[in-house]
Amino acid sequence: MKVYLGIDVGSVTTKIALIDEQGQYVDSFMTRTQGQPVAAVQKCLDSLLSQAEECEYEVTAAGTTGSGRNLAGALIGADVIKNEITAHAVAASSAIPNVQTILEIGGQDSKIIILRDGIVTDFAMNTVCAAGTGSFLDHQAQRLNVDIKDFGDIALKSKSPARIAGRCGVFAESDLIHKQQLGYAVEDLLYGLCQALVRNYIANLALGKDLLPCISFQGGVATNKGMVKAFEEELGCEIIVPDHHQTMGAIGAAMLAMEQHQFTNQPTKFKGWKIKDMEFHSITCGCTGCSNNCEVITILEGKELQDRSKIEKISDIEGNIIARWGGTCGRWDIS
Repeated sequence: MKVYLGIDVGSVTTKIALIDEQGQYVDSFMTRTQGQPVAAVQKCLDSLLSQAEECEYEVTAAGTTGSGRNLAGALIGADVIKNEITAHAVAASSAIPNVQTILEIGGQDSKIIILRDGIVTDFAMNTVCAAGTGSFLDHQAQRLNVDIKDFGDIALKSKSPARIAGRCGVFAESDLIHKQQLGYAVEDLLYGLCQALVRNYIANLALGKDLLPCISFQGGVATNKGMVKAFEEELGCEIIVPDHHQTMGAIGAAMLAMEQHQFTNQPTKFKGWKIKDMEFHSITCGCTGCSNNCEVITILEGKELQDRSKIEKISDIEGNIIARWGGTCGRWDIS
């Protein structure tokens, strides 16, 4: 089966997705990155093959996105490396043809994308405030001894949600503790947290933007039914959660790879499924070529054989180098 492959490497989770030659969803897998993006990419590739059973996938082209897109692209031999804004917009436009607004909330960041006639006209990202991310809900659920999988269902039972300060993660936690000690019901605290995150999101990302329907809600937090309801109440319209909302970035990367292949008809650079069993390691070395003192990261394939204590400058690094970046001037970059 000929497929297009997409990988989305985020700070919390890594996702992989396959689409067929018509751009239709085939399969996907998601795992936690846990600070090891290389291992996460390899686990995704291995697990996707395991799910395939008797089917064999022939990758026609591959794309990567997410905060770790350059690393993942170097590892697998990606044909396309694109940012998350483009990937999510392409995937959403395919799943919901008349989409005009995309709400995306992940574990460590959140973003809003405005589309008009299928073209991105505006966007904003939050990578600073924890109160506007999924980790905010995750952390507070642990405090309340609630499984994050049950968060949404419990929150929907609320009849009088607590008004929790959501402008700052630290203040929100203090406010939650205070109201918890006053005896607020768990469901009221949970839905209050959903409303706080929505207010934070709207105030930080949507300020001055025209949020027109259809509105698509993507990312891991879209699984939370309480968050969907809170957005619908705040925006006064229906919020659509796509079937594969958690892997939309990876699906978008696969679609971008498909578009480029159909346009250029060039053979893929994908290194093959053997990547899941290969060994990789990295070496960080400072460049003293100027006053910037850049930290340059070198990614090598194979076992680490070189004594790091003997590496004094970047040119001392030996082995099968597959990628290198980190310098301001690009002097050492290899990708």
